[in-house]
Amino acid sequence: MADDKISMPSGIGGLVRYFDDYKSKIRFKPGHIMVLAGVIILLVLLLHWQGGSWLGVPLG
Repeated sequence: MADDKISMPSGIGGLVRYFDDYKSKIRFKPGHIMVLAGVIILLVLLLHWQGGSWLGVPLG
């Protein structure tokens, strides 16, 4: 019975590594992402602070 073993080919277990197949032409540095996130945060805070009066929404 010990001779009835089935040998399977070694591999990566069905995992697909997509990042090896595709390289994007658009590259961002981490500093650019941090600046963009800061600008978005400031925009949201500014709209919460003054957006109602700019858009004609009555306060309270």
